[in-house]
Amino acid sequence: MRLSAKAQYACVAMVDLACNHGDPNPVHLKGIADKHGISQRFLVQILLQLKGAGLVESTRGATGGYLLAKPPAQIRLSEIIHAIDQPPDAAPSALAGLYATTIVRVVSEVLQEAQNLEQKRLAEITLETLIRQTHERNEIAYQI
Repeated sequence: MRLSAKAQYACVAMVDLACNHGDPNPVHLKGIADKHGISQRFLVQILLQLKGAGLVESTRGATGGYLLAKPPAQIRLSEIIHAIDQPPDAAPSALAGLYATTIVRVVSEVLQEAQNLEQKRLAEITLETLIRQTHERNEIAYQI
């Protein structure tokens, strides 16, 4: 799987917002950018795309910032990634121009199956899942 840096940063920002879900105060863009080392300019573009996809809401002003538009359990990793990067094509495009030999068909089918499994897995993972994993790792770090 090849994800753009923008899609990966979008996932980080969304998990950060999800960790603050339930707090009525919006999360400041600067806080997310500084905490994770993401350029504020780049993060603005990302959050605008996520807002356009209906995944985040924003408020303006000194106390403004961003909130999740839905609970973490209702936002899937696939939604975040596809809001930034287009969903993959149905068939591997490099093989489309080759002759339809048995080898080409078999390779194409296996690659398509791998892509389908990848997309299915991304659709299974919610922000809630990632929050839980984050908390588990933080607990382990505190025990050491």
